[in-house]
Amino acid sequence: MPRGNAAQTKVHLQGKDDDFVIYVDSTKAVQDWKDDRSIPLAQVVSGFKIFVTHKHGAQGVGDEASKSTLENQFGSHNEDECIIKILEGGTVQDTEGGERQGSKNDSMGTRAAH
Repeated sequence: MPRGNAAQTKVHLQGKDDDFVIYVDSTKAVQDWKDDRSIPLAQVVSGFKIFVTHKHGAQGVGDEASKSTLENQFGSHNEDECIIKILEGGTVQDTEGGERQGSKNDSMGTRAAH
C-alpha cells in the first residue's frame, strides 16, 4: 500500500534576513481569503506556526520563528498579523510527496528463519 503521497501547500515569503514559510489548507483557500477577507484565518492556515528556513528558500529545514525574528521582519510579534503579511506577500507552492513502498514487518514475526 503506498504511503506518503499527500499533497502539501505552503506559502513562502523571502524576507530581508530570513525566508518565512506557513502551511495552508489549499491554494484555493488562500485565493478565496485574498478575495474575501471575512473568511477566518483558521479556514486557510493549517497551523498557526511560522517557520524560518535561514535563507534556504521554501525547501530548507523549517525552524519555528522567534518573536524577535518576527518583530524585526514584520514590525510585530503577533503571529496573526505576521501570517496575514505572509499570505499577502508570499508565493503559494503546491507539492506532493513521492509515493513510498516498503515492507511493513521485515522480521515477519515468528515466521522468519533464524
